[in-house]
Amino acid sequence: MSSSAYKKLIHVSTLENLDTWARYRNGMCLDCRSACCSLPVEVKVLDLVRMGVVDAFEAEHEQPKQIAKRLQKAGVIEHFNFKQSIFTLARRSSGECTYLDADTRLCTIYDLRPNTCRNHPKIGPRPGYCSYRNK
Repeated sequence: MSSSAYKKLIHVSTLENLDTWARYRNGMCLDCRSACCSLPVEVKVLDLVRMGVVDAFEAEHEQPKQIAKRLQKAGVIEHFNFKQSIFTLARRSSGECTYLDADTRLCTIYDLRPNTCRNHPKIGPRPGYCSYRNK
């Protein structure tokens, strides 16, 4: 099989079945449908500061529980883990991240994105693999 024929193969992963995930290689994101943006995104308060939804003063002086209440009411997060102080970002009814542009399939806060997104797929449910889906 020639390399051009190989590149035209379609790969469809399912989020739930990690065995279908593709081994990550540089350049995969260029022709992916942003499948990873349907995974739950866990963030810390410093990520929320970078994203601009929490200010530095609030992060330093407010209890994480109070921040979580405000962000849940605003629809920014969907869950807060009290023991570990980890917030889970809200998603649309489709399961996609609210910061994913539905038309371009690009992150609308790319330069401000959380560490979880910055480090994917090095970290996550199956490190070194991603839920790649062709465009």
